[in-house]
Amino acid sequence: MTTAPHVALRPAGVGANPAPVGREELLARLERALHTRGRALLTGPAGVGKTEVALAGAARAEARGETVLWLASLPSDREIPGASAAALVASVAATATRSGPGAVRPDPSDAPGPGPSAPVLPAVGSPRTPGTGIPAPAPAAGGHATGAYGTGPHSPGPYTTGVFASGVFDELPGPQRTAVAMLCREAPIDADGWDPIALRLGIAQILRTLTCRGPVLLVVDGVQHVDPDSADLLRFALHLAPPALRVVAVETPEPYGEARAPHAEPHRSEDPHASHLWVPSEADVLRVPPLHADEIAELLIHHRLPSRMAGRIHRASGGNPRLALAVGRSLADARTPVHHAEALTLSGRARDLARQLLGAAPPAVRETLLLAALALRPSATLVRRAGRPNAEADLAAAERADLVSLAEDGSVTFTAGLLPSTLVHDACWAERSAGHAALAEVVDDPVEAVRHRALATESPDEELAAEVAAAADLARRRGNSALAAELALLAAETTPGRHGTRRIARLVDAAEEAARAARADLAMRAATDLLARDAVPADRVRARLAVLDTAGQGLTGLDEMYVHAMEDSEGDTALRAAVQLRLALKYVLADGDPERSRTAAVESAALAASIGDPRTASQALTVQARMERALGSPDAQAVLDRARALELAERPLGIRNAAQILTIRHALFDDRLVEARDELGALLPLVQRRGSVEDAIELFRTLAEIESRIGPCPAALAHAGQSLALTLEAGLSPGPAWYALALAETAGGSFARAASYARRSVQASEEEGDRVFLSRSRYALGRVQLVNGDVAAALDTLRRVQADERAQSTVDPSMLRWHEELAEALLANDAVGEALALLAEVRPVAERLGRSTVLLGCDRAYALCLAAEGRTDEAAELLTRTAGEFGRAGLPLERGRALIALARVERRRRRRSAAQAALHEAASVFERAGAAPWLALAGETPAGEGPAGGPGGEETAPALSSLTEAELRLARLVGQGASNQEAAAKLYLSVKTVEARLTRIYQKLDVRSRAQLATALRP
Repeated sequence: MTTAPHVALRPAGVGANPAPVGREELLARLERALHTRGRALLTGPAGVGKTEVALAGAARAEARGETVLWLASLPSDREIPGASAAALVASVAATATRSGPGAVRPDPSDAPGPGPSAPVLPAVGSPRTPGTGIPAPAPAAGGHATGAYGTGPHSPGPYTTGVFASGVFDELPGPQRTAVAMLCREAPIDADGWDPIALRLGIAQILRTLTCRGPVLLVVDGVQHVDPDSADLLRFALHLAPPALRVVAVETPEPYGEARAPHAEPHRSEDPHASHLWVPSEADVLRVPPLHADEIAELLIHHRLPSRMAGRIHRASGGNPRLALAVGRSLADARTPVHHAEALTLSGRARDLARQLLGAAPPAVRETLLLAALALRPSATLVRRAGRPNAEADLAAAERADLVSLAEDGSVTFTAGLLPSTLVHDACWAERSAGHAALAEVVDDPVEAVRHRALATESPDEELAAEVAAAADLARRRGNSALAAELALLAAETTPGRHGTRRIARLVDAAEEAARAARADLAMRAATDLLARDAVPADRVRARLAVLDTAGQGLTGLDEMYVHAMEDSEGDTALRAAVQLRLALKYVLADGDPERSRTAAVESAALAASIGDPRTASQALTVQARMERALGSPDAQAVLDRARALELAERPLGIRNAAQILTIRHALFDDRLVEARDELGALLPLVQRRGSVEDAIELFRTLAEIESRIGPCPAALAHAGQSLALTLEAGLSPGPAWYALALAETAGGSFARAASYARRSVQASEEEGDRVFLSRSRYALGRVQLVNGDVAAALDTLRRVQADERAQSTVDPSMLRWHEELAEALLANDAVGEALALLAEVRPVAERLGRSTVLLGCDRAYALCLAAEGRTDEAAELLTRTAGEFGRAGLPLERGRALIALARVERRRRRRSAAQAALHEAASVFERAGAAPWLALAGETPAGEGPAGGPGGEETAPALSSLTEAELRLARLVGQGASNQEAAAKLYLSVKTVEARLTRIYQKLDVRSRAQLATALRP
């Protein structure tokens, strides 16, 4: 049956729908193609979101007042001659009926153009002929179906029901009306059938008539299912259609050819273009690509699904939105939350969707794909040598189905990780064993050959297990840590049960190898196997520590593992030191308790020192130094120096949580940014050669934070993007990387994108229970909300940061500079006293700890408080001095912010030239730093309005300088006609607060009515 959506594309009175996630650029290309050529074809694999793009384009067309016809074809329509054409005619009749009699009849006096309320055409609700998708003929008296013109096809009297009741076809000549009536089964079909020429001309005339009242967009969804007769009719009609008719076709290619039934009707064309609506060169072909990992994360958030597994979901789905949502819903529906170290839940809907995609392939293609799924480095040559002589042809067909991609050298990559997983999952043991055995004979790498031989063997074998263990060592030496981890676990699983001690030792090695490779799933598998056996406490502790080390930020929910590790480490000083070190990290990340974390770190360092373990002692002292800094202890630097000395002697394997990176972060906190950047630059080659993925993530994220303050801002964006890409690829929580991207976007990208990334970081941190990055991401969000002028939201967000930091007993204000932002938000919300109290609270701490640039931020906020109190001369002097100090400290963006604030104050002082000079200087600073959004802000901001200011552009009257920013925003709203209730809603205030604030405004301006207020606001 041919149908169309039954719901409007947008509610009445609502603007056009936003673009689907990740499709803004594609949607813009679609609209350009329709504007220039009038025809576009959206193509791509099933589930990639073609229909969503078409819906968004149709919604935008509807918002412009265009008539939208939606034709959605189903596979069964292909077997019914004229089904799609009949449905199109019925849809035209439906819109004519909804728009009123004669609404689409041409009228020479009417200028063409979009009507005021052009409808989107739903599916018609007329009865259907059983077994077809065609409207059934209406019964005449006595219950018999009749023609559209009485009792015969050429009777002059019009039929009064069915599609002809709308009157839209009254202008058609008799033969054309008869042919259309036969097509819609509202007239008996003659023995010779309908007149094909009359029917072609009739369909063409119907579309021309519809376009007479304005532009029309026709969307044909599932064009591959349009029957050949309808395709021929539509091709002719579209060829004659005026430019006002634009067409979007949505196609899912049929890569394996069409399955033809033995009794296929002779009308079916063998022409491969039989269902095309135009000559291919007449339209732009737009391929809908898979989504990137970051877009998959946004998609999950949009559908209220957990985003912390976005990287793993992207790998499983290959960026296919339908697959990604199915996997996301599987995770959301799981009885217990799925941890990073656990395998994804790929059952139910997700697995079924993968089977549907694979099921369309012929059996021979699926057999070839199974071999490719079993291979480590699949290629067409390898699969052919393993027993598939038609491998190239099979893989080419699979590529056309978007199941795999083939490189020039013949290497094969599955488009979604769920596909090879499902192939292997659904294959029986005999099939898998035979495939591995065949591959073992033809691979050219001894490591891979051993792997395949082990996977082809059902019974454990010690000799084979020893070979696999040796292969794991070889893979490790090659630098392939992921393969080494897989082989180490395979060696343990291949070890016979009678060699229990050896198997346990190999399981421990496998868990620790998986931890080095950041393979949380393999670490959990090895630990689960080991903990089910009679292992000694030391081995159980080592396995649990491997799982904890791969948990990333997701330490919540692992309390039981910590408890058991503490119990099993009793009496073993080395292991107890290691467990205490992990507890120190948990206490700060998951529990938000830096004091408890410091205590655990001190104990770990002491235990490690007592047995001469400098590596663990250095790591514990590093954690202690972090906590000492957060708690405002003057001993932080001395502790860090001790850790650094031990680390230099020991040369640790990585940098994550190491004294070296903490030294760099301390330089970041102190705004010794050039020093921090230079040290990281020297460290980068080392990390790229032999560092772990977590090392690289930490390095790129720290670089992004540094460059977000010192510039160049485009480099900050690049490094934050690299941090995110590595995070998602490793399957770790994206919260920290999104935080870095929020900072980088605020500095050099887009304030809107910065807010989006900050919100994602908040959600991911909440899902993970990561207290540290929850505070940081809220800070990033509140900061950009303040810059965007969303004062109420910024105040709420920054108050949460204040509560979080105080709950965590954080003292040092340099680690997260929320105080100055909250003070400015309070000031913008007319809470001058509270802002001054906050600044008075933080200033002594910053002075005691020597945080000079924190004091500069407080000075900027304090200057704005002075201006709010009417002390504009003092405010301007302080801001001038603060901007200079920021410049000498090498903080260009902070200097620019101070200059924008100075411009606001100078305007209130009625010094327009000074205000303009400050803005020009700010723009020059931002341009040199590559701070694009700040440069735009400096160019757009009137000299009396800052980032948190209201709409401006008009000259500020002298009396208005006595108003605070919050009072000025309210005054302008009320002066423009807003009621107290409307102003309260827009400013997120109570009506009583608005009334009290208006009373103060009236008193300051000496006015007594809204009319007088509006007059006072005029320049």
